[in-house]
Amino acid sequence: MRVPCVVTETELENDEGREVGGVQAECTRCGYVTESFGTSERSITRCLVLMREECPEGESNFYVGDADDD
Repeated sequence: MRVPCVVTETELENDEGREVGGVQAECTRCGYVTESFGTSERSITRCLVLMREECPEGESNFYVGDADDD
């Protein structure tokens, strides 16, 4: 199933306690959130892949960012 996610830029804390730019993806079905450092397309893709791997519902959906309106 194709599931849209809301992708937002945010500040994340790294291992050294510093704030760095990152992205979050939130599942529109269950509200689960994944995070990645960086704001590039690769960081967004990583969030969406993590969403599939970490789904708390145990589903194997295809997650897309809200800008992916095919």
